[in-house]
Amino acid sequence: MSGLLERLRGGLIVSVQAYADSVLNTPETIALLARCAVANGAVGVRIEGSERIAAVRAAVSVPIVGLLKRTHDGFEPYITSRVEEVAEVARAGADIVAFDATQRARAGGATPRDLIAAARVHGCLAMADCAALAHIEQAVAGGADIVATTLAGYTAATRGRALPDLELLASAALRHPFAVCEGGVAAPEQAAAAFGAGASAVVVGTAITNIDVLVRRFAAVTPGRLVS
Repeated sequence: MSGLLERLRGGLIVSVQAYADSVLNTPETIALLARCAVANGAVGVRIEGSERIAAVRAAVSVPIVGLLKRTHDGFEPYITSRVEEVAEVARAGADIVAFDATQRARAGGATPRDLIAAARVHGCLAMADCAALAHIEQAVAGGADIVATTLAGYTAATRGRALPDLELLASAALRHPFAVCEGGVAAPEQAAAAFGAGASAVVVGTAITNIDVLVRRFAAVTPGRLVS
């Protein structure tokens, strides 16, 4: 599986995701966007949902980082936070399973180490989505194949942090041979800065594939915008 990481090293991973109520949020459309990303230089894609992962698996040959986003009453983690969800992502065709690697309690009681082990059982690599240095250190100790800054700025303790979090990225790169910058990368210059800070790969999502957000940003400043 080390060859899989070498295919990603030094490259761009495009997160191809859409809001649940978006017209883009169909397996066929997500697969088409993934094909477009790969055709234009992406070395991997990050995909949410088993049906969409399966559709993308049939459409591209690059590594897929797969995840599920599911809320669980009484628990904050929602990115692949249960062992059963790891299995679902793997069965759908992902090569790498991304999971919430924070220290928050999860529905079902799984720890990051449990989720890493579940990914291995199903023949996948494990990508730890972290928000802080303590999460990265815990993921390293648990044997995660990838550590990422994905959740920086998205937990109560890190909300409001400037993104991308290059300081956290640099700390991750010192502790793990494959550190990924994800979250808040909105321009090529920021991606370049992430590689300069030690990133093995960079994930970009909204700035490339979230058409809903991009259109709303432009529409919001037009004088003809209707205010409801």
